[in-house]
Amino acid sequence: MLLAIIALIAGLAVLVWSADRFIDGAVATAAYAGMPPLLIGMVVIGFGTSAPEMLVSAIAAYQGNPALALGNALGSNIANIGLILGITALLSPILVQRSVLRNEMPLLLGITVVFTALIVDGDVSSMDAWIMIAVFAATMTYSVVSAMKKSREDSITHSSAVAQDDMVVVDGKAIKLSRRAALWWLVLGLVLLTASSRVLVYGAVTLATAFGVSDVIVGLTVVAIGTSLPELAAAIAAVRKNEHDLALGNVVGSNMFNTLLVVGIAGAIKPMQVAGEVIVRDLPVMIGFTVVLFLMSISMKPASHGTAGRIGRTKGGALVGFWVLYTCYLVYVAFLQPLSR
Repeated sequence: MLLAIIALIAGLAVLVWSADRFIDGAVATAAYAGMPPLLIGMVVIGFGTSAPEMLVSAIAAYQGNPALALGNALGSNIANIGLILGITALLSPILVQRSVLRNEMPLLLGITVVFTALIVDGDVSSMDAWIMIAVFAATMTYSVVSAMKKSREDSITHSSAVAQDDMVVVDGKAIKLSRRAALWWLVLGLVLLTASSRVLVYGAVTLATAFGVSDVIVGLTVVAIGTSLPELAAAIAAVRKNEHDLALGNVVGSNMFNTLLVVGIAGAIKPMQVAGEVIVRDLPVMIGFTVVLFLMSISMKPASHGTAGRIGRTKGGALVGFWVLYTCYLVYVAFLQPLSR
């Protein structure tokens, strides 16, 4: 028990420290490579911060606990929008670019529809898993090609990061990182984020299972929150540096990874049955949060030229509130409902 508590504290400390370095490395790498921040957010940071979910789900499936893998993916998607994006918006309103509303948001909605169609029959077969992986590969290819094409066509991109002689200037503030140093911090930050989140998950799961909580509930709550902490740390660090595209792209990209690749990899390792309560309780909640995110990204009065709207503090508070209500219900199901029988 003491070791689990130490793991929680140490993991959190390393997570917070490494997130700041990771974002600096990601922004600098984007500027040196001529890549827009949204693409870095979706692909590099989205993949990096989803690595814990992929690792946890793959191990869970291999060890014969696919319910934990599925709960982890669904719970992480819900936490990414409700908790991570909500807290980030409470700290600093997030501007939503028109291109995001036209391209990435509809893409996320489409992926959610495909995912729902594949699991609503009550199982994730090997065929379903490989379809998810194939759709993910096609989606990422499309996103990368489209973003790079737009970056080449535009004389001035929406990026606020510009490379200048072994440093990157972000909104007038210099990040003194050479090309090599930027790549070093990107890789090292990613490794530390993944490792620290695993330590956190170890401590959290050890404490949770000591109370006899089911795999699905642990996946939806403890593991989902623990593996989503890199997204929270990265999103807060990105917004603090005024890189709104990185923060939003991080959440959108991470949810794409979770929905298709995390579940796809787990299903490819071991086909899984989808519990009825997941289909009628958790899947609709994930769909609802995704739709709400899309609607909240639209504003009647855009904040500035080139933006479609903003996710301000009121919307951020609403997202966190919805997530808290859902989590409280899961806690009731796990602890209080059995006692009332």
